[in-house]
Amino acid sequence: MKKGTIQKAGKWLLNALLPRACAHCGRDLHYLEAAPLCPPCAARLQPLPELICAVCGLPLADGGASCRDCRGRGPAALDLARSAYVFNPELRSLVHTFKYRAREDLAAWLGAEMAGAIGRFPELSEYSFAAAVPLHPARRRERGFNQAELLAAALAERANLFLLRGAARRRRNTPTQTALSREKRRENMAGAFEVADPALVRDRKILLVDDVATTLATLDELAREFRKAGAKAVAAYTLAREP
Repeated sequence: MKKGTIQKAGKWLLNALLPRACAHCGRDLHYLEAAPLCPPCAARLQPLPELICAVCGLPLADGGASCRDCRGRGPAALDLARSAYVFNPELRSLVHTFKYRAREDLAAWLGAEMAGAIGRFPELSEYSFAAAVPLHPARRRERGFNQAELLAAALAERANLFLLRGAARRRRNTPTQTALSREKRRENMAGAFEVADPALVRDRKILLVDDVATTLATLDELAREFRKAGAKAVAAYTLAREP
């Protein structure tokens, strides 16, 4: 029996024993389907559009180089931010499955999607080092893993980035940001991080990796600490961008 035939048979048997379902609609997935979404749901994933804020990467409804929040704003610690996809319902379901249902295996597929999309943003090409947004140890124990670390590792492997493991740590176990306003999010994140090893970040251009960007308060606060430790430049790249 040919190797390919054996592999297909193995996948069929595994699917028969442990059937897989679409992370969004729940439809059964074909045993040869590698994606965690069914074809119709996968087709509705929305890449970040061409028209975005040049600074924060927010999708824009009409013309202009920057969004209302970035226009006229002074220098920030974070140079710029980009994302692979818009955070629409299909991707939201997938991210929630990844983070809250202990689906660490999804990191490889999601990281590959991020790697496939990063070429759309030549402005990120000068950032050769990647670092994940750290979780507080208590939150990590509760979840079992840090989703940003898994995404950063998968992205770095496929996009030829040097992964800075353990470059930063979380000093405070901050409350969830979900229900907070933009200003409250910034207050919530103030002093939340510290650089664990300044030698890892000094004189380097670093790409911060996380799953979802909303107000960028978390990423900007971490970028600020990296800047203090001597990083030459800091940008962010996330799987999803809240529109």
